[in-house]
Amino acid sequence: MSRARIFFATTNTFQGKFLLQSERNATLLIEVLRTCATASRFRVLDFVVMPNHLHLLVEVRDGMSIEKAMQLVKGGFSYLLKKEAGYLGEVWQKGYSEVRVMDERSLAQHRAYIAQNPVKAGLAPAPDEWPYCYA
Repeated sequence: MSRARIFFATTNTFQGKFLLQSERNATLLIEVLRTCATASRFRVLDFVVMPNHLHLLVEVRDGMSIEKAMQLVKGGFSYLLKKEAGYLGEVWQKGYSEVRVMDERSLAQHRAYIAQNPVKAGLAPAPDEWPYCYA
């Protein structure tokens, strides 16, 4: 693995609301992930957008922290959801969870978890049939 730091991060919607279940909102979040990663010093390796939470593998480069990366993702999505959809409520639960990925085995396990998450939740029969997953 490279010197860049890789994290598995999870963030939940406020009060577990299914804010991400609509195609519009899930697609908007994916757009934010791509925009943030392009404009910032982090790379989204894998992700899955679930109806009420987001899992992602993030590679953080020098000059960037996992905290700042998550702030950009969560803040960017909150802003666009309010601006484009007129959503007035809280979007995200405060904070997020993170695990530092230290080796290739851990990376493979987290990638498998992301890919299987919609299958285990009964949202898709196979990982490649869930449209809001890149794993």
